[in-house]
Amino acid sequence: MADPQEESKPLLSRVRGGSGRDRPEGAPACRSVQVGPGTTARRDLCLDQAVVFIEDAIQYRSINHRMDASSLWLYRWYYSSLCQWILSFTIFLILFLAFIETPSSLTSTADVRYRPVPWEPPCGLTEGLEALCLLVFAADVSVKSYLVGWAQFRKNPWLLAYLVVLVVSLMDWIVSLSLVCHEPLRVRRPLRPFFLMQNSSMMKKTLKCIRRSLPEMASVGLLLAIHLCLFTMFGMLLFTSEKDAGQDKERLTYFRNLPEALTSLLVLLTTANNPDVMIPAYSKNRAYAIFFVAFTLIGSLFLMNLLTAIIYNQFRGYLMKSLQTSLLRRRLGTRAAYKVLSVTAAGEAHPEGVGVKPQDFLHVLQKVQLDSDHKQAIMEKVRSHGGDLLSADEFQELFDEFDKRVIKEPPPRPEYRSPFLRSAQFVFSHRYFNYLGNFMALGNLVTICAFLVLDADVPPEDRDDFVLGILNFVFILYYLLELLLKVLALGLRGYLAHPSNVFDGLLTVVLLVLEISTLAVYRFPHPGWKPEMLGLLSLWDMTRLVNMLLVFRFLRIIPSMKLMAVVASTIMDLIKNMRAFGGILVVVYYVFAIVGISLFRGVVVAPGNSSLAPANGSAPCGSFEQLEYWANNFDDFAAALVTLWNVMVVNNWQVFLDAFRRYAGPWSKVYFVLWWLVSSVIWVNLFLALILENFLHKWDRRSHLQSLTGDSEATSQMTVELLFRDVLEEPTEEELMEKLSHHPHLQLCRTTGRA
Repeated sequence: MADPQEESKPLLSRVRGGSGRDRPEGAPACRSVQVGPGTTARRDLCLDQAVVFIEDAIQYRSINHRMDASSLWLYRWYYSSLCQWILSFTIFLILFLAFIETPSSLTSTADVRYRPVPWEPPCGLTEGLEALCLLVFAADVSVKSYLVGWAQFRKNPWLLAYLVVLVVSLMDWIVSLSLVCHEPLRVRRPLRPFFLMQNSSMMKKTLKCIRRSLPEMASVGLLLAIHLCLFTMFGMLLFTSEKDAGQDKERLTYFRNLPEALTSLLVLLTTANNPDVMIPAYSKNRAYAIFFVAFTLIGSLFLMNLLTAIIYNQFRGYLMKSLQTSLLRRRLGTRAAYKVLSVTAAGEAHPEGVGVKPQDFLHVLQKVQLDSDHKQAIMEKVRSHGGDLLSADEFQELFDEFDKRVIKEPPPRPEYRSPFLRSAQFVFSHRYFNYLGNFMALGNLVTICAFLVLDADVPPEDRDDFVLGILNFVFILYYLLELLLKVLALGLRGYLAHPSNVFDGLLTVVLLVLEISTLAVYRFPHPGWKPEMLGLLSLWDMTRLVNMLLVFRFLRIIPSMKLMAVVASTIMDLIKNMRAFGGILVVVYYVFAIVGISLFRGVVVAPGNSSLAPANGSAPCGSFEQLEYWANNFDDFAAALVTLWNVMVVNNWQVFLDAFRRYAGPWSKVYFVLWWLVSSVIWVNLFLALILENFLHKWDRRSHLQSLTGDSEATSQMTVELLFRDVLEEPTEEELMEKLSHHPHLQLCRTTGRA
C-alpha cells in the first residue's frame, strides 16, 4: 500500500473543499503512478471504482459515496440482488403486519352483522416480527450513513428523518411490550409507510413536485372555498319560506343549518347527490334549477377542471425533468468511470486523457452486475474498435446499449426433408394461421356470450350445459391441435420464443387439464347433463372456470391488431414507469386507514344493537342502513381500505358522511372531506395529468419513430429514457467536470503502465 500522502494529489486542477473525516485515513486513492510496489493494488482499486461507477450509471444512482476499497465492497454488497430483495421483503412485511395485528382482518367478511370473532395474534408475535424489521432498517440506515459520510448525512433530510422514525418506532415498540400490547394508541403504525418512501428515489421526487405545486393548488382551493361558502349562504337564504312547502322541504332536508348546507353543496360539487339535492325545490318551481345549475357550472365544470389544468401545467415538464436528472446521473457515472480508466498512449497521465484501453474496459465489464445479453452486445461493440484507445465520446456511446432492449433472434426452425412436412411448416407458421386462431377464439367468445344471454333468467341448478359443454370441448381440441401444429412448424424452442405462444400454450394446457378432469368426474356431456356435485368443484363451477379461461384467452388477439397493440404497449410502459405514483397512493391509503381505525373502530354497529342503527325496514330510503352498507367500516385494516376506496370514487359518498356523522359525531366529516381532498382532488388529478403528459409524449415519439423506421415493433423495443433521449439536453463537459471536482470522497485516478 502506498503512502497516503502520495495519494493526496487530485487529478483535477482545482482543490476541493470538504472535511477530511469523510475519507478514511490510508484509503488508497488512485492517481498517476508508475510500475512499482503497490501498483497492482492501486490499479485494482481503480478498476473497482470504475465497476461501481458503471453500475451507478446503469441504475441512475448518485456517485457521491465513499470510494475506498472496503467501502466499495460494502457498497456493492448493499446493492446486490439478495440484499435489496431482503430490504424490499422487510418493507412488505412491516406493512403487511397491519392485516394480522389487532384488529385482525382474518375473517371471511367485514359485514358487522355476520363477521365472526377474528383470530387475534398473541402478544409478542407481531411485535417480534416488527422487531426484526426494525433491526433490518437500523442496519440499512447505518450502512447508508456510513457510505455517504457524516457531512452528507447531516445534509440529507431523508436520512435524518429515517433515523428519527426508527427511534420513535423503537420507543413505541418498547411501550407496547411494557403494556402487554394493550396500549390505546400505536404511534409507530402510521409511520411505517415512510420506510417505503425513503427506499424509492422516484417517490421522493414525486413528493417534492407535489410540495412545489401546493401553492397553486391552494389558490384554486381558496376559490372553491369562497364559491362554496357564498352559495351556501345564498342557499340558506333562498330556501327559507313560511308559505312554500317545496322550499321548506329543501331546507329541512339539505339546508337545515350551516354544516348541513355546506355538506350538501360540497357533495354536489362532486355531482354525487345530483339531482337529489335539487328535486324538492325544483318540483315546486322550475326557477330554482338556476341556483343548482349555476353552482355546478362554476364549481364542478370550471373550478375543478381549472384545478386539473393547474396541476397539469405544474407537472407538464415533470417527466422531462426526471429523465434529465437521470441522464445527468448516467453521464456523470460514465464520465467518472472514463476518468479512472483513461490513460495516455505514451503512459503519461494528463488532465485531458487520451482514452481507455479496451482490455481494461472489458475486464471491468466482466465484474459489472448486468444481464448477459446487454453485456455480450457491449463486448462485441468494444471488440469492433480493435486495440485502439476509446475516446470519451466512444466510451459514452457504449452505454447507450443499456437503454436498448436486446431483441433475440428466434431459434432456427426445424429442417424437414419431406416435401409434405416442409409445406405444412410453411402453412402453419404463416400469419394467416394465426388469423384463423383469432377467428376461432372470437367464435368461442361469441358462443359463450350467446349462452350467457339465453340462460340469464335460468337458475344455475336448472341449466342444461350439454350444448355449451360440447362446443367448449371442440374449441379446446382445436386449441390443442393449434399448439401441436405450431410446435411442428416452429420447433419447441421457437414456439416458446414468442410470449403470445407461451400465453396460448399455458392456457391451453390448463383448459385441457380441466376438460379431462370434467370428463373423468362427470363423464361425457349428454342432454340433461346435470349430475350431482362430486369432488371439490361442481359441474357448474368447473364450467364457469373453463368459460372464464376461454374468455381470458381471447386477449391473444391484441398483438394481432397493430393500433391496439401499440396502445396496450404504451399503457404497459406507462404503468412500469409510474410505479412511484402507485407507491404514493399506497402510502396515503395506509396512513388514512390506520388513522380511521383509531377514530372509527367499533362505531358502526349491527342493527338492533344500538338505537343509532335502525332496522333496514324502518331506515330512510338511500341511507346507510337501507342500502346495507354494513361492510363499509373501520373495524379492521382491510375493511378500512375498501371503505376509503368507496369514498374516493365519490359515488354515494354522502351516505358515508351522514352515517358516520350519526355514529361518531359531526367532526367525522373533517376526516372524510380531508380524504376526498387528498385522494380524489389532488392524487386523482395528479395521476390524470401525468397520464396525459406521458401518453401524449410517448405517442408522439412512437409515431415519429415509426414513420422513420416503418416498423412499429422496432419503436417498442426501447425504454422510455431512450425514447426521449433526443429531446433531452446533454450535460456539458464543464458541468460534468464541475460536479466531479466536488465529489466528497474521490480523487480521480489514472493507471499507467502494466501491473
